[in-house]
Amino acid sequence: MKKYQQLTLEQRYQISALLKLGFNKSAIAEELRVHKSTVGRELRRNRSRRGYRAKFADGQRRGRRKQKLKPRISEQTWTAEVDEQIKRQWSPEQISGRRALNGQPKVSHEWIYQRIYRDKQHGGTLYLNLRCQRTRRKRYGKYDKRGSLVNQVSIEMRPPVVDEKTRVGDWELDTVIGKRHRQAIVSMTERKSKLLRIKKVGRKTAALVNQAVCRALAGLQVHTLTSDNGREFAEHEKIAKQLKASFYFCHPYSSWERGLNENTNGLIRQYFPKQMELVTITERQIIQVEEKLNNRPRKTLGYQTPNEVYFKEQEQLQKVALTT
Repeated sequence: MKKYQQLTLEQRYQISALLKLGFNKSAIAEELRVHKSTVGRELRRNRSRRGYRAKFADGQRRGRRKQKLKPRISEQTWTAEVDEQIKRQWSPEQISGRRALNGQPKVSHEWIYQRIYRDKQHGGTLYLNLRCQRTRRKRYGKYDKRGSLVNQVSIEMRPPVVDEKTRVGDWELDTVIGKRHRQAIVSMTERKSKLLRIKKVGRKTAALVNQAVCRALAGLQVHTLTSDNGREFAEHEKIAKQLKASFYFCHPYSSWERGLNENTNGLIRQYFPKQMELVTITERQIIQVEEKLNNRPRKTLGYQTPNEVYFKEQEQLQKVALTT
């Protein structure tokens, strides 16, 4: 007899897609190659008021995991542990990584650096254990606000329907950079159908990205656009106005909020790897890659292609429009 097993986020997206296609629990279990009780329990425990949604279900699972009882350690205790590891001349990155490996309370390397510098300000000697004892340190993880975008609307304000993936027209945007940062590819992925549009730009400027996005999505269904905080999206208001859509921005350093787009960029890299000079890529090659990916069956779409899902949805919308 097969035992219940934890499902992955990808499997949860499969369940969501197959439910929308009318599959029952047994059929879904067969597709996922798990016992039907696994699917049954997943639907019982992780269904939301709006039905089964993969992202919500995975959040429920993570929440239950965090609630499991763990031995509680006082802040004073683990701070003393960190200090001891600093005195052993471990780097902040090593301390942070080792604690995560051991399942101890998480401490970022940035927090450890700040603790060392505060200790120094109060006459402490922890800083003497650092390999590099300069007074100022470049903070790679700090968000650079110079030239930050104006009038940004946070992803927190995005309508919940976008997360549900029940309609076509919600797009994620990003750029794929070439070798030596010479030229770039703007990638646009539709959340429900996984339809992809890609355009090459000579330079990663806001004006060129604006033109690429508006030309690529002209004539397609566009309700919302979501991007990271890159300055190449500085003309987001012009893009939104041109496409008659709403533009939203993810939180800094939160690429998972555009997970679909990040995964799609990985597929694009199969054809245009990081070490490749994008200068040599032709428009014909761009179109060929776009067509390959849009006509490739996807497991999360019940093995339909992005083109099939998107344009079927468009046909249905047109029929509804003609009857009203």
